[in-house]
Amino acid sequence: MARVIVEVMLKPEILDAQGQAIARALPRLGFSGVSAVRQGKRFEVELEGPADDAALAEVRKMAETLLANTVIEDYRVTVES
Repeated sequence: MARVIVEVMLKPEILDAQGQAIARALPRLGFSGVSAVRQGKRFEVELEGPADDAALAEVRKMAETLLANTVIEDYRVTVES
């Protein structure tokens, strides 16, 4: 069994309103030194078999089809060890 992580983030040119709201709230909560925050999503996909090339291609297809809106989001697929 393998675990594959899919991280989805807004593309850099897309305004991240939630990230901006978090960045503005941090100083009010006593946190300093943060210049920007970007918000994203993380998916953990457990595979029945090994994380070979075919399985990773299938996870990438999942990401492009359902997990990420590729018009405004980028995604990264990694295998958790």
